[in-house]
Amino acid sequence: MAYLEHYGWMEFEPDVPRWRQVAAVIRSRIEDGTYPPRSRVPAVQAIVAEFGIATATAAKVNVGLKKEGLVYTEIGMGSFVSPDAPALIKKARADQADAG
Repeated sequence: MAYLEHYGWMEFEPDVPRWRQVAAVIRSRIEDGTYPPRSRVPAVQAIVAEFGIATATAAKVNVGLKKEGLVYTEIGMGSFVSPDAPALIKKARADQADAG
């Protein structure tokens, strides 16, 4: 078992970038319906507060999720779950299973 550092409630794996680990949590919340399509996802400062990470790291979480097509930003409104997010996650999981 890998050594884990404990910050707040989340245990971070030392060999995986923290932004990727936090993005995985947000992604799983999108997948399980905690954040349904078109609902707001946590702002950068909320991610900082919840996960105890730096602001720049939290911003990378949003950028990564945007690149995956899971979230989009409306200027002055915040970031929201893409209407296609559940299908994109399902496809990514199927692609992983096929490759694995």
